[in-house]
Amino acid sequence: MSLDLAAVNAELKEKSPKEIIAWAVAQGSNPIVTTNFRPYEAAILHVCAQVQADMPVIWCDSGYNTSATYRHAEKVIADLDLNVKLYVPQQTAAHRSVVMGGIPDVEDELHKTFTEQVKLEPFGRAMKEHKPDVWFTNLRKGQTAFRDSLDIVTQGSDGVIKVSPFFYWSDEELDKYLEDNNLPNEHDYFDPTKVLENRECGLHTQ
Repeated sequence: MSLDLAAVNAELKEKSPKEIIAWAVAQGSNPIVTTNFRPYEAAILHVCAQVQADMPVIWCDSGYNTSATYRHAEKVIADLDLNVKLYVPQQTAAHRSVVMGGIPDVEDELHKTFTEQVKLEPFGRAMKEHKPDVWFTNLRKGQTAFRDSLDIVTQGSDGVIKVSPFFYWSDEELDKYLEDNNLPNEHDYFDPTKVLENRECGLHTQ
């Protein structure tokens, strides 16, 4: 199914995240939401669970999360009764540390291999196994230059409808959403594949 993205995004820009998710769920038959439990992820998980309680939640755990992030993930999973599908790298962090000498610097030629192992391969495996036609993610305008070029709804060459219900929301608006819905946040988050906040790991640019 090919969408008129300009028309769809113009219509959805005035809708709430819950309305956006309900619209998107109706477009397909196999929706998923992906998460890494970084800051503000509880918002999209909360609203996706409201629309479809059993929606698969794909969590690709790199194995390098902070203790705070793991505790946060456990709380959100329990509080929202999420249908989590966990994907982890095929190599352990301990094995990788010996082979690579720890987390490779972003300028190191090993960093590409590191990113493939801890993020891209598990994600690709998850998408191949679940074969979603609708993919919810918490991308937002202003996060990176690449993400500024996107919109609420995009569609890849594979036909998957990718939806970012909070695309135009600010941190302040999300803070209020979390407070109003008694949801926790997590700011002690670390992504070993990015190093810099404005750097893409490649997952959303494929």
